[in-house]
Amino acid sequence: MSHNHSHGSHCHDEEHAEGHDHVHDHTDDITPALQNILYSQIDFSKLVTLNEDASNSGRAICQKTWAQRLDPDPELKSSADEQLLMIVPFTGQVRLHSILIRTSDSEHAPKTLKVFVNEDSMDFDTASDKEATQTLEISRSNEVQEIPVKRAYFNTTRSLALFFEDNWSGGDEDETVFSYLAFKGDFMKLNKEPVSVLYEAAANPSDHKVLQGIGEGLGRSIQ
Repeated sequence: MSHNHSHGSHCHDEEHAEGHDHVHDHTDDITPALQNILYSQIDFSKLVTLNEDASNSGRAICQKTWAQRLDPDPELKSSADEQLLMIVPFTGQVRLHSILIRTSDSEHAPKTLKVFVNEDSMDFDTASDKEATQTLEISRSNEVQEIPVKRAYFNTTRSLALFFEDNWSGGDEDETVFSYLAFKGDFMKLNKEPVSVLYEAAANPSDHKVLQGIGEGLGRSIQ
């Protein structure tokens, strides 16, 4: 199956501003829903969506806050056909628990979502042919859905590739549309500190040969 998808582009402008909470009837569920949302751990500057109709619209729906989850705009709409492919990098390592998404009760709602862990780059042919880490089904709904994943598969997640393979039209509608996407999980900041050395080189040249041998032995034993 060949694809002529147009590629989304990177955007390096400032992150989407925080919006006000207009959903006054749902204030009670905001605090529990915000627990473990990985909003600030997404590297928005490197988030890319392929086959998006409007440039950076995939990034825009991920930048909506929880308070903006029911806002109809911006929305992500596919271009050449019903498929969308999104690469979501994180700023560290996460344990993914679930995916939050708001679609619609229409044939334009995405149906099959193939999720790949730690795939920093992927095209549509690869996403179609490769076995996913997990395949999820998305419901037709105007409400925000929380779709749990098998956590054992996503314990060391640094990035996600999300392949929205089809929609609820059964092939009749080329446009797949949804308006909110977020992730829940635990964040673990990557430790970039150098590993402490186990010995020091001696200043005395006469001791150098002996200490060098000890050092090499230690080096082999801890590899």
